[in-house]
Amino acid sequence: MPLALYALTAGAFGIGVTEFVIMGLLLQVSGDLGVSIPAAGFLISGYALGVVVGAPLMTVATGRWPRRTVLLALMAIFTLGNLACALAPNYATLLAARVFTAFAHGTFFGVGSVVATSLVAPARRASAIAVMFTGLTVANILGVPFGTWLGQSFGWRATFWAVAAVGVVALAVIALWVPRDAGAPETGDWRADLRALARVPVLLGLLTTVLGFGGMFAVFTYIAPILTEISGFSEKAVSPILLVFGGGLIVGNLLGGRLADRRLHAALLGTLLALTATLVLMRFAIHDRTLAVLFVGLLGATSFATVPPLQMWVLDKAQGAGQSLASSFNIGAFNLGNAAGAWLGGAVIGHGYGLGAVTWAGALLPLAAFGVALWARQLERSRALTTVAAPCAAD
Repeated sequence: MPLALYALTAGAFGIGVTEFVIMGLLLQVSGDLGVSIPAAGFLISGYALGVVVGAPLMTVATGRWPRRTVLLALMAIFTLGNLACALAPNYATLLAARVFTAFAHGTFFGVGSVVATSLVAPARRASAIAVMFTGLTVANILGVPFGTWLGQSFGWRATFWAVAAVGVVALAVIALWVPRDAGAPETGDWRADLRALARVPVLLGLLTTVLGFGGMFAVFTYIAPILTEISGFSEKAVSPILLVFGGGLIVGNLLGGRLADRRLHAALLGTLLALTATLVLMRFAIHDRTLAVLFVGLLGATSFATVPPLQMWVLDKAQGAGQSLASSFNIGAFNLGNAAGAWLGGAVIGHGYGLGAVTWAGALLPLAAFGVALWARQLERSRALTTVAAPCAAD
């Protein structure tokens, strides 16, 4: 893999840290700024909304720019946003800075995916996307725990100073290693991009992403109480177990890329079924400590094994025009899946079905995604047969 790809990985690492590290610093932020914990928690939701809204807006606004220039501009926004977080004098300013930072998120991964596929041979495009997304997985297993420790030891602002420093490094390596001609700019015609985005295969791909990734978050959002109240672990044991989850993310992400390079649609269907099976069996596994740890790792592996196929599927369906916009929308779809999964898990618990039932409820989402992907494939085959039959009928 070329060095330019690892420059994208560095940017993905920084973005991954800034998205998730706030979860471990809510107490410090709420105490320092004098707001409630639920209000501090909106810093997470606000960021997610910024990703969903910012992805299409930033992609359209930079549509005529060379993609390397877009990536540099996004990392500059990311760095400035984290500096603003570190210097925020009050809660409102911190929230605004978080949303501003989030505007770089979706477009970076969207445009970065297109650039990543342009840097390698066609047979390795999904693996290139997986390498870039490795930055996100490493952020969860190393960056977020370190950032949490840093914020708890030296104040939450120290974490944002550190993440801003990561942004400076990522900006430098992208400028140094990503070639100027890495992915030529698209037409810049946002109407044509929207028409490409509105194609049925692309829309079905986005729906598959929302459903497929939502299943993981239905369970992962409540993994701490599941491990303590059902599996019987102490609260101190949760963090080391989550390292197993992080390891699963890395393995599954790279494996999903390799499988998608070989047979994209088979990899998409297979990984969605694997995630469904993991969630179904996890309902029984969480009652045994050893099996619970094993299935936490499997949850990470099977959920992130779906990421390269899902991203590659949407890119392929966009077929050139509007690829950056479709790719950015798919990053928003991942975040929408996160929110939908967390809501579903909360609804199951709120209606009295218990923590254990969350896994079965979560399994319904990737199973539905499997059905959507299968339907999309059947539509493609029907259209292909119609296209072939039309000239024959004319003859």
